[in-house]
Amino acid sequence: MRKVAIPVHDPVAVPQCSTCGERRYESGLCVQCGSPTPMPDRFEDDLGAVYLLTDRGISHSRNEDAVAAAVREGDGIRVIVVSDGVSTSQDPQAASGTAARTGVDAALAALADGRSDADSVMAGLATATAAVRGMSRTAEYAPSCTYVSAIVRDTATGTEITVANVGDSRAFWLAAGDPTASRRLSVDDSWAQALVDAGAMDEEAAMHDPRAHTLLRWLGADGSETPWSGNCLQHMTVTEPGTLLLCSDGLWNYLPDAVALAGFTVETSPQAAARALADFAINSGGSDNITVALAPVPVAVVASPDPGVS
Repeated sequence: MRKVAIPVHDPVAVPQCSTCGERRYESGLCVQCGSPTPMPDRFEDDLGAVYLLTDRGISHSRNEDAVAAAVREGDGIRVIVVSDGVSTSQDPQAASGTAARTGVDAALAALADGRSDADSVMAGLATATAAVRGMSRTAEYAPSCTYVSAIVRDTATGTEITVANVGDSRAFWLAAGDPTASRRLSVDDSWAQALVDAGAMDEEAAMHDPRAHTLLRWLGADGSETPWSGNCLQHMTVTEPGTLLLCSDGLWNYLPDAVALAGFTVETSPQAAARALADFAINSGGSDNITVALAPVPVAVVASPDPGVS
């Protein structure tokens, strides 16, 4: 058994028609002028062990990000995917939605088959890649997106976090007890990261290069069948409390420092932290869609040895 969510907007907050201002709709159309029901600015969902939020931001006319997650009943394993549609491609929101849904489902299927977390998170990435590439109908039509996914498994000796990514959506470990232990887990596939890896610039300088956000790898028919790099897979085991954050660049572009991000998650709920992070990005300019997935990690419980086992 499992629980899966694509964030659903609160139906109480009826959006205003962008054409005539009406708030009544029938069959997806405004009763006054017939315009389509506008998409709400913010979606949220709470799975208990994972909190999801995605926001349109200010500058974009639609939300091209997507997020999906599952919490397995019984063992509580968490599977999370954040995907950011490439705005210069056709139907980027369709690409990101497809990647998020298929990535979570494929990772869950691999886990159910008894595969390791590393194999399962890569199975999710491979399946999402094939699904997005399969959306192409013509040589010119290639919806594209980035992808970052994590599997979180609580064990007797700590919490294991396994991350896979393509593009520049990121994963961060945000430590609670000592925020200075916070760090980025994923490695960007971007021009800025290439400059850093080559030793040409430090990260701060590279992010001011006009080509900084140019992607070197992505999911799409115009990309590789296996777009991931050799360092796309990362793993860590934590024994102290904290929070795993997966996010699109709509957040980290304004707040790339892991220690600063950790300050939003200390001594607060995942819901409050997610909303505060999204609001920070909006108040900083909101120039892109903003997606946040938070998975809190409590203090690890170390199991006592079974006296009956030698």
